[in-house]
Amino acid sequence: MEKEQNAAGGGPVKEQAEYTPPVQPDFLREKIKQKPVNKKKLLRRTVLTVAMAVVFGLVACVTFLLLEPVISNRLYPEEEAEEVKFPEETVTEEMKPEDMLVEDEQETAVEVVQAELEDEQIRELLSQVQFDLDDYQTLYDEMSELAQQVGRSVVTVTGVVSDVDWLNDIYENEASVSGVIVANNGKSALILVNAETLYDADSIVVTFCDQARASAEIVQSDPNTGLAVIAVPLTEIVEETMDVIDIADMGSSNNGNILGQPVMALGSPMGTGGSLAYGMVTSVGAVADQPDAAYKIITTDIYGSPGATGVLVNMKGMVIGIIGSTGGNGGMDNLLTAYGISELKRTIEKMSNNREIAYLGIHGADVPREVGEEMGVPDGGAYVRSVEMDSPAMAAGIQNGDVVIQIGETPIVSYNSLLDVLYDSAPDDTLEMVLMRQGREMTAAVTLGTR
Repeated sequence: MEKEQNAAGGGPVKEQAEYTPPVQPDFLREKIKQKPVNKKKLLRRTVLTVAMAVVFGLVACVTFLLLEPVISNRLYPEEEAEEVKFPEETVTEEMKPEDMLVEDEQETAVEVVQAELEDEQIRELLSQVQFDLDDYQTLYDEMSELAQQVGRSVVTVTGVVSDVDWLNDIYENEASVSGVIVANNGKSALILVNAETLYDADSIVVTFCDQARASAEIVQSDPNTGLAVIAVPLTEIVEETMDVIDIADMGSSNNGNILGQPVMALGSPMGTGGSLAYGMVTSVGAVADQPDAAYKIITTDIYGSPGATGVLVNMKGMVIGIIGSTGGNGGMDNLLTAYGISELKRTIEKMSNNREIAYLGIHGADVPREVGEEMGVPDGGAYVRSVEMDSPAMAAGIQNGDVVIQIGETPIVSYNSLLDVLYDSAPDDTLEMVLMRQGREMTAAVTLGTR
């Protein structure tokens, strides 16, 4: 429809119709719908992802554990412990009675001529000697000073055991013994100690001469003597303590001249730590009856505690014995006895280097000259007094009364020479032994065990 109007210019204006979009059919309309979630498939993917992550983590952990020590050793190489080795002793052999008689006969004439002159000189010298209380005090002062110097190597070892009482309260039991520092292998300070109270301990604490304390662990023990070597890491010892402690100076118990010599007992000779006693050596003839061992027992006239521990020291400050339950005091329980240090050195070396001691299983002795001649063994040998039950020696057919005259290429002239071969051997080694049994020569192959 058209309308005409008069505009401002007087001309007519034509009105346009409104636009209406066309109507689309329903089938052309689109609607986007979300795809349905497959829960089973999603769960499988999640489980697979977690499993792969766990496997990757395990592989990474194993790789790290295997490679970390190698990388650390290459970047920060760890110093190996030095081998502990004691210097060999220069043994002064005891003079035999027959040799003494020959020497006496040769010197009798000279002694008779000089006897009167010497007696006169001795009387003159004795008349000039005056020994008063001040000299007596000076002597003890010097001995006390020597004891303090040796005491720098003596320690107190405490085994701590935790337990629970009836009220479920935790308490600790402590048992202390005295030990001695025998070596420093560059990583730890090694201490020889009576270990009977340490085997069941939850922790071991060492108290040094300056009262500083450090933790320790057992390296190895010897069932024959009840002794053990424990190690205190050098990182556990403060510098101030390292400056005051010392390694014990090992002497010799093989020399026959220690009989009748004055000695000091340090450690716990009276049953309490830090005690000290003076005395003299009264006997060195006894030997501990132990398998594969010949430990000399030193007896003193010092009355101490039956549970005494510590060291026996000569007047040069050298350790000649380790105080312990040797069983060699002849029934006098209060007399202090000690294992001779010379016979212990090989065992201490083995324990310090954490090497197992080979086990044969015999009780032996030297062959007397008369018996050796009767059995056709003029050069001596090692006499088998008894054989331990179920030991390697018994398994090889060694019997009581046999005499070992050779092991491999080494001639055996004494029981100690047999022990030398045994200490140089290791468990599972096989030794070819030559024996004498009732005048007949036999051979036996012995596979050693572990003591």
